Amino acid sequence: MRLLTFPICATALALAIAPEAMARDYGQHGTVWPVIEPDLLQQIHARLTQLEKTGETARLNEELKRRTIARVNRPEPVAGLSVAPATRSWRFDPTITVERDIADDKGRVVIAAGTRVNPLDTVPLRAPLVFLDGDDPTQLAWAIRRYASTKAKLILVRGAPLELMKARQRRFYFDQGGKLVKHFGIRAVPATVEQQGRALLITEQPVPPKERAPS
Repeated sequence: MRLLTFPICATALALAIAPEAMARDYGQHGTVWPVIEPDLLQQIHARLTQLEKTGETARLNEELKRRTIARVNRPEPVAGLSVAPATRSWRFDPTITVERDIADDKGRVVIAAGTRVNPLDTVPLRAPLVFLDGDDPTQLAWAIRRYASTKAKLILVRGAPLELMKARQRRFYFDQGGKLVKHFGIRAVPATVEQQGRALLITEQPVPPKERAPS
């Protein structure tokens, strides 16, 4: 029976000394240099502090404010438009095809994918949209005179809408980025968009000579 105790004792001894034998200190190899690269946040903080001390921060803020006010007062003109040389009219179908099911708050499908929907059936265009160059006195005078007694929306593609609202006591809009004229395919102004049944009638038209007198 004693012969069976030796392997057990040997195994226990090996397990007891193994951690000490394996956890060796190999010392230091090669040269260790201290980290001298400055912290990124510290660099940013130092830069901002320097800008504040020199007044650069205040100058940049004023410049940003000036540019923002200028852009609001006079937005970027819509590029690629010309003055209408002749009358051009076409019909525009606003119907869209629903790409995916539209469900209500209870998950019930109210409009199935593939359904064709005409927005004019629920939201009719009650007043004309009039696109014009606000820097062109002829177009401006024509639009104001022709649509004086209507609720037409005068939409600028160039000009200063806030300045015109103060001077003319009428609301003006601006086609930011030319999204509307691109959507409707308008290439020249003045142009009008009016509802005609379940479609839109779009017309580019030059100002008639007899209506070119200043207002």
